[in-house]
Amino acid sequence: MGGVMYLKKVDGRRAVTLPDGSILTRADLPPKDTQRWVASRKAVVVHAVTYGLLPLTEVLERYSLSEEEFDLWSDAVSRHGVAGLKVTSIQKNKQS
Repeated sequence: MGGVMYLKKVDGRRAVTLPDGSILTRADLPPKDTQRWVASRKAVVVHAVTYGLLPLTEVLERYSLSEEEFDLWSDAVSRHGVAGLKVTSIQKNKQS
């Protein structure tokens, strides 16, 4: 078994390059059973869909998210970056 690592077959891409040059891989995704959705985790999920790492349908199923919730996250990222995903920011942005 000379140290060969076998990757399990995954549909779709294994990694995507983000505009800042960083690489996002499936290993960077939050665990399926994530309970605490901090801004950085939400951003990873939004980027995974936006840049083609995972289809939206897979993300919604994987994390039991509604499309509306994902759209809120996505909108917050596009308007305000990761900082827009902090809960207090989302509440402030709803009021404006």
